[in-house]
Amino acid sequence: MVTIREHIGKSKEDYLEAILVIRQEKGYCRSVDICNHLNFTKPSVSRAVKTLEEENYIERRDGGFIYLTDKGQTVAEKILERHHTLTQFFEMLGVSPRTAEDDACLIEHVISDETYDKLRAWYKKSAKK
Repeated sequence: MVTIREHIGKSKEDYLEAILVIRQEKGYCRSVDICNHLNFTKPSVSRAVKTLEEENYIERRDGGFIYLTDKGQTVAEKILERHHTLTQFFEMLGVSPRTAEDDACLIEHVISDETYDKLRAWYKKSAKK
């Protein structure tokens, strides 16, 4: 089974996840919002946004506002869901919230679909108890 990380990579996934989170929080997203959210420089964000747009993950319109395409939305939702599930799982194990968050952010990009699906199923079953 091929996972999304093999298709687009950690950096692009981080940007798409950030755009989704920013849009959920603010209702809109601009490049400056991504800079602030990820603590990246404007030139770095500009390059990434251009690449994401060229690869049809995002669209820029209405004066620089950034929108996820269906393709980008799918990837962003998958990464964000992994992030939340892994964070909650690690906290359930007794990991501190900050460490759980940091570890989830790293692992969400490299864990295989198979392993993640099994972990998620076990976590959901255990969380109900």
